[in-house]
Amino acid sequence: MAKIQQIWQRWIPGLLEKTVKRGETVESGAEVTKAALEFAIALGVLASVPSAPIVAAGLAFVGIGRKGLTLLHERTNQKFEMEEWVAFACPLAYINSFNALVERNVWLQEKLNAELKEQEVKLQFHQLGQLELDNSKAEEALKQFPNSTLGQALNQELSSYLETKGIRPEIASLVTGCVAWDTYNYIKQLFSYESEDVRQILSLMIIAAQEVRANEKYASIKLYLKEQISPSYSDPLLMERWKVIGEEFKITEIYVPLKAQLLDNNGKPKEKSSVDLENWVTEQLNKPETNRQVIFIQAGPGRGKSVSCKMFAERVRKELHPIWTPILIRLRDIDTFEPNIENTLRAAVRENFANRDDWLSDRNTRYLFILDGFDELRFEGRTAKGIEDFLGQVGNYQAQRVCRHQFIVTGRESALHGIENRLPANLVRLEIALIDDQIQMQWLSKWGRLVGQDKALEFQKFLEADNCPERVKELAREPLLLYLLGAMHRDNELNIKMFEGANDAQAKIIIYQKTLNWVLTKQRPEKLNLELTEFDTEDLRLILIEAGLCVTQSGREWTSIKAIEERLKNDKTAKELLESAQKNLNESPLRNALAAFYLRPAKASSSTEGAVEFIHKSFGEFLCAQKIKESLKQWTKIDSESRRERYVIDDDKLAEEIYDLFGYGGLTQEIVEYLIALLDSEEKFQYLKLFERLENFYFDWCQGKFINGFPKNLPLNQMQKFQTEKILLDLREVDIFTGLNVMILLLELHRYAQAKDELKDNIIFYPCSSDENFEPKKLFHILTYSNSVNSDTFLNTISPFLSTINLERAFLERTSLSQANLEGSNLENADLESADLRGASLKAAKLYKANLYKPNLSAANLESSNLESANSCQAELSFADIKQANLKGANLLMASLQMADLSGANLSGANLRDADLFRAELNNITWDKNTNWNNVQGLDEALNVPKSLLSQLSSTAYPLPPKDTPPSP
Repeated sequence: MAKIQQIWQRWIPGLLEKTVKRGETVESGAEVTKAALEFAIALGVLASVPSAPIVAAGLAFVGIGRKGLTLLHERTNQKFEMEEWVAFACPLAYINSFNALVERNVWLQEKLNAELKEQEVKLQFHQLGQLELDNSKAEEALKQFPNSTLGQALNQELSSYLETKGIRPEIASLVTGCVAWDTYNYIKQLFSYESEDVRQILSLMIIAAQEVRANEKYASIKLYLKEQISPSYSDPLLMERWKVIGEEFKITEIYVPLKAQLLDNNGKPKEKSSVDLENWVTEQLNKPETNRQVIFIQAGPGRGKSVSCKMFAERVRKELHPIWTPILIRLRDIDTFEPNIENTLRAAVRENFANRDDWLSDRNTRYLFILDGFDELRFEGRTAKGIEDFLGQVGNYQAQRVCRHQFIVTGRESALHGIENRLPANLVRLEIALIDDQIQMQWLSKWGRLVGQDKALEFQKFLEADNCPERVKELAREPLLLYLLGAMHRDNELNIKMFEGANDAQAKIIIYQKTLNWVLTKQRPEKLNLELTEFDTEDLRLILIEAGLCVTQSGREWTSIKAIEERLKNDKTAKELLESAQKNLNESPLRNALAAFYLRPAKASSSTEGAVEFIHKSFGEFLCAQKIKESLKQWTKIDSESRRERYVIDDDKLAEEIYDLFGYGGLTQEIVEYLIALLDSEEKFQYLKLFERLENFYFDWCQGKFINGFPKNLPLNQMQKFQTEKILLDLREVDIFTGLNVMILLLELHRYAQAKDELKDNIIFYPCSSDENFEPKKLFHILTYSNSVNSDTFLNTISPFLSTINLERAFLERTSLSQANLEGSNLENADLESADLRGASLKAAKLYKANLYKPNLSAANLESSNLESANSCQAELSFADIKQANLKGANLLMASLQMADLSGANLSGANLRDADLFRAELNNITWDKNTNWNNVQGLDEALNVPKSLLSQLSSTAYPLPPKDTPPSP
């Protein structure tokens, strides 16, 4: 039994002196990091050798070990001593493992690799050198080094070294755990250099070590990072190759880091808060005080959320692991949301390391959970705990003191509609910004390396041309569309004339349609398509459109091939195509057809029938909108063979098709935007006929005609169809979403018509009226019915589409319209008593004579709204934006206007008796002698109170009503 220090003193100095004198490099091209060298000197391994010559010699500890072991065998006639071999080899392997970690970890490099001067190396650790190794401890070190006496001693020494460098103990444990586990690889290198007789002695222990390592969490984590995070091995959906149009370059070759805007608690941009997204998040990870915040990154479709997640996860893997271990989870792949978030995460990760009971409590690991696609949970939330509950779970878990991990969540901003008031308090929000000129130039530079600098320069000139539509220039600020524009321009499929007169949605549709045509024809010639699929171009287009609807209805980005086949069987033409193709193909013809396009097998599906997935959700939404457009056209067609004017699709069939299309869930803003633009591009589309048919359905639905139907019950039939496709909605949900989606279409048709002179007088949607039959509670009943399954169903589904709605005289007492977009709406004479309108947008809304008795309008936007003669008695208007609003004659008796912005508001004749104006903004307001200021609270604390008002109130020029005047109801 010998002390480790004795063995070092016996062999290492002579070996190194010999190496330095000869000018040899111990191992070519492998310089040690300053941190590893400093640690080795501190341990005493290199204490007697000047450091400068060692560095000049190109020091590598594995090389030192190899030569040292050779020297050991040459100079001794004694039999092989395992403990001596272990005492010599293992510490050097450990230092080499530490060296390799520092080389690849940017954070450690910054912390540790300061300029190293010999006189500054004063650390000396003695505990390890005094450790005595016998045969059993040596075997233990070889079989399970991290848990061995020697491994633990080295960990302790390294922890002490790291702490002297200012690294916190909890971070040091992450480093030592990884270093100790990886030490085996360097021990194995030294073992491989040994003679056959030595290898035979050590082989059993090495084999035992391999078996132990195979079952360890570090091995599982390493495999996960290699297969799921590294772009060289990861899923090819967007990261490996752009399958959209047959591109063969890697996304890493064209990716450019994006910028983001920091948002406040209300989701509004903070001033001067543009940040580099990746760098900002990295900074947050390295700030211990911010680890309790959940980072929510929001952006619209095609803005780069998912690609940024993948690229950032890879950056963390390369530069920060094991300080942080990235775990990338596509939220749409989660099957079940458990009450315990640990179980939800375990099921989502599906790796061996997550099966350990202590996988989240183990102090030697710390995970960065990147949860991508929060908006995908809107569908899942209706059958699980709800999306706000899940986000609440994440926030609560992150806030716990025992939580060592960090959560990043991404999603569309619309995913937060209706739940803003219930967001976790520790949520910090950012929004991915549009690509600016600097980032666009970086992208064009990378694009030039792929397609040639001349092509890239031509594309740049195209975007900068004076006659290039502003719409196209704006779309070129979005990563996905910039790529599509660049690719089409490269292949001469893009010109400025294509976009003349197009708005944003129309320009985007032109790009998507061009891309679809490109895939169907240019990139895969028709002859090749026929050979692959037995379908012609138009057949394939039909299949893709149907697939878009199936994917959208599934609530995910994938759907089963079986579901698409079932839908196509309902189409006579498609059914004949499938049957014909089946005769000539052994496999499923549909599967071959889909394989020809930008669809891929979906991992999320366990179906033996296979599944398909779009490369981007917006493609599925675009195709879904095309499917809806085709259906709407059919619904307006008149049977030319009929003597009387009859529709090709009668009312019964129409209702059945409406449930088939719209019973799945709420239409997204993107789908509706695409749909209206697609209809607008149709020549002589019959808007009025469509409106009349949908309105008739809407009023029948309001009366419960369909859910009470017997023997034919359309909601029941559709629910059963959905269940076969694993779309788990109950009877009421199918009925509710169908009616709300039709309501969305009616609202959009109304909005569209008001901008068209030939339509605006004929297409007017009033949710509470059918012809002359006014029902003030109709919308109230719809809202109540919609929320019978989930308390936020109505707002989550329809809130983005409520602007300019006509709710004149509507009864909405005690309803929840929190965060609703009611901008420009008509609420004249509406009854909003005790309604919840917190954070709602009522900008330019008509509230003339509305009953606003005791509503909650906290943080609402009432800018330029008309509240003339409205009864706002006891209204909660704290923090509300009431700029430029008309409050003439409004009853604001006992209203709370704390910190509200009343700049430019007209308060002539308003009753402000007993109102609270604490820190309210009163700049440039208008009032008159009939304005009642009696007993106003907080006026002395109000901001920018006009001097003339203060003068008036301090005099008796305008007599105020007696204080005992009873308040108005």
